[in-house]
Amino acid sequence: MSRDSISQLLRHAVASQSKHRCGYCLTQALWIGSQLTVDHIIPRSLGGESILENLCLACWGCNLHKQARITAVDPDTGILTRLFHPNLQNWHEHFVWQERGLLIIGRTAIGRATVDALQLNRLPLVESRQLWISAHWHPETD
Repeated sequence: MSRDSISQLLRHAVASQSKHRCGYCLTQALWIGSQLTVDHIIPRSLGGESILENLCLACWGCNLHKQARITAVDPDTGILTRLFHPNLQNWHEHFVWQERGLLIIGRTAIGRATVDALQLNRLPLVESRQLWISAHWHPETD
């Protein structure tokens, strides 16, 4: 397997591990009508490998905002902070849903930096969440 290829078997394992949702904003693949991308949590450009432990699903918006970063500035402290690692960290320790699931709020420096860097409350996503809340699909309670 080349450095750039991810086998179908590995893609299926990543999807299962990620519960078929974005590891950052928790958007379900089923709800958006398009396939989620496979994200290298530690980018290949920074030495990250294409192994299950370093891969998660990401929606296109989160992946585009994350780019090849592993750090961002915590907007409350101004300190450079690691971004959230979906496979090693618990989402609910770093984030909380606000307004019945409409907004994601960072509880920790990692959460705040990730919310800000990946723009987890970007307008199209918030508008979609409003519809999902109305349909009683969101937020999940895992």
